[in-house]
Amino acid sequence: MTDLIYEGYFALFLIITLGILLGNVKFKGFSLDLSAVVFVALIMGHYGIMVPEAFQTIGLVFFIFTIGIQAGPGFFDAFKKTGRQFLSVCLLLVGTAALLSFTTSRVFGLDPLLGVGIFNGALTSTSGLAAAIDISGSTLPSIGYGVVYPAGAIMAILTIHLLPVVLRIDMKKEEKQYLDRSKEEHPKVSAQHVVVENKNIHGKTIRELGVGTMTQAIISRIKHENEIYTPGEKTRLYLGDILKIVGTDKALEKAELMIGPRTDKKIPHAAGYKINWLLVTNKEVINKSLSELNLTAYYNATITRIRRSGIDISPRGNSSLRFGDKVLIASDNENMSKVMQLLGNNEKRLSETNFLPISLGIIIGVLLGAISFPFFGLFEFSLGTTGGVLIAALILSKLGKTGPVIWNMSGGANNLLRKLGLLMFLATVGTHAGAHIADALVEYGWALLYTGLLITTIPMMLTAVVGYFVLHINFATLLGVIAGSMTSTPGLAAADVKTDTDAASLGYATVYPLALVLMIVFSKILSVI
Repeated sequence: MTDLIYEGYFALFLIITLGILLGNVKFKGFSLDLSAVVFVALIMGHYGIMVPEAFQTIGLVFFIFTIGIQAGPGFFDAFKKTGRQFLSVCLLLVGTAALLSFTTSRVFGLDPLLGVGIFNGALTSTSGLAAAIDISGSTLPSIGYGVVYPAGAIMAILTIHLLPVVLRIDMKKEEKQYLDRSKEEHPKVSAQHVVVENKNIHGKTIRELGVGTMTQAIISRIKHENEIYTPGEKTRLYLGDILKIVGTDKALEKAELMIGPRTDKKIPHAAGYKINWLLVTNKEVINKSLSELNLTAYYNATITRIRRSGIDISPRGNSSLRFGDKVLIASDNENMSKVMQLLGNNEKRLSETNFLPISLGIIIGVLLGAISFPFFGLFEFSLGTTGGVLIAALILSKLGKTGPVIWNMSGGANNLLRKLGLLMFLATVGTHAGAHIADALVEYGWALLYTGLLITTIPMMLTAVVGYFVLHINFATLLGVIAGSMTSTPGLAAADVKTDTDAASLGYATVYPLALVLMIVFSKILSVI
């Protein structure tokens, strides 16, 4: 029975179980959450209880792939809006860490190559370590990395947990501000009734007037005399008509100026007329624009709003549908069933998880990570497994669909696979680090550890202060940016549990590719000076 604890699979689940129990313990509102798994793993590893390294790689690709799939749709927009700020933070953190590594190596009289290993261990960067070993041909970088990496990973977790406390940041307030800003970028969509009083539009068709183009509002229903119907492009507007229009507050204001004032009169539901929320689950319509679908012409139906990830979006002709979108449809009974069949509206399919896109996406990512790129003729650069999988997931998620393959995952499936991957990664890393940390400290002294801790914590503290108080980056997002700048998966795990939003994931994904390049560049520089 006692031998069972040394079996890799049993040790994995034992460490995960104990780690989750420990992570649930709170002291004055502070808890380690899932990050506690790495502490349990360190202790187990010290006593010879190991988790096979294969679990580390599998867990890592699952975790990174799900991060990319979740962040993908919003990543490119976020990069356009805040990329410069995020990348400034990344450059400040990595540059400060490199300067500290150079300085402390000289102060403590350490070999420069050992210092490069400490630099990469403190920022938990395997890609930078590989670059240093490649250019130096020495084992010294790996020694420094091996000693400092466990402390760097643990200190990154602790620092991210403590930063809100030390800087007195209200995370609930930051989360609310992040959500409020998201709503500003995607304004609330509402409906109102107006009466046609503009004589200039009398007798003209909706297409001639360009109502949608001019106002960005949608006319969902019209009452002309005693007749109620869903309009099409050739529908004519007449003085006295009552229209139900849908759009943002700004769009509704424009519509009033163009058509006429608001009215308290409401258009009653005509017999055989329906307004329903439908789910987009038919892969044939994924990535198709509303103009391509042309529901008005084919089904006399109108999409008045799109709900995506809890946000209502005002539909436009170039708006594309994504798997899992909810759309509000206005149509008659007969056509409603046809639209329902076209869009899918299959709740069961939405909750199902197709593993083919996951395995295929990871394969694409691993192959991408293995490709070497020349860096200004100085050296070869590759994204590595982690970088390749992340970039692939971001791009595939943005595409949404390639042929018959849908690259999106349901929220529940994504969350489960992400947590599983994270737990496997932390448990494996912890046991292998715990097995060597005591011996390494005895052999090389505590100066290595002190140096590593300085290189981990000072840049994190500096960038947190600059990012929040100078650049005014939302703190929930900033924690992800800091973790991404360090290429620290454990750090992201700590940041991710600080918020129920995707703020940390987006910040991490935005800077991670640049951080990989910077770590390699600075490792090469430190190896030759």
